[in-house]
Amino acid sequence: MKNKIVQFLRKVVLWFFGISLGLVILFKFVPVPYTPLMLTRSIENKLAGNDMVCSHDWVPIDHISKNLQKAVIASEDGRFLTHHGFDFEAIQKAMENNEQGKKLKGGSTISQQTAKNVFLWQGRSYLRKGLEAYFTVLIELIWGKERIMEVYLNSIEMGDGVYGAQAACEYWYRKDATSLTKIQAAGIAAILPNPRKYKATNSSAYINRRKNRIVKHMGYVGKLEY
Repeated sequence: MKNKIVQFLRKVVLWFFGISLGLVILFKFVPVPYTPLMLTRSIENKLAGNDMVCSHDWVPIDHISKNLQKAVIASEDGRFLTHHGFDFEAIQKAMENNEQGKKLKGGSTISQQTAKNVFLWQGRSYLRKGLEAYFTVLIELIWGKERIMEVYLNSIEMGDGVYGAQAACEYWYRKDATSLTKIQAAGIAAILPNPRKYKATNSSAYINRRKNRIVKHMGYVGKLEY
């Protein structure tokens, strides 16, 4: 009986590694059509009797404004271009802040957020964080920075029912993702911590301060060399 259980678990692990590796390789070349968060939001809307339709239009990275790419780096992950998936300095700072009772901050990189959004469920647990780390290593090794940024900007939630740069630009600014100004790009980046609560246009004083801070930090990002 014990041997059968061990063999079963071994098969489960092998299947998991095989399927996960296959998905990561597939999504290196193929657009991500749907994410677990999109599914979760769809179920929530149906249970609430809301007929909101998910807005999601995939575009290649060269059709996404450099301003938006720089804005999310400035806002979400200043060391994105140089780290290997994990910003240990930011993680250490986040742990210190949390221990001191300050506002909780995660210290997650763009790579980690991409791994979570594409392959995993929302929420906090040791299992999910462990799988997030596993997928982060895989996409850093197999995708590289440019593909990670492309998937990130095409998959994340950028408004209520709005996913990806193209849909967000059309929703917030009635324009294409290629032609964002710095302040418009900063407006989208500024709401990412809670895109269903905050607005990129007609923003609160808090978001306007974030926009100005992001525009300033965009100048420190420098040339995008993936």
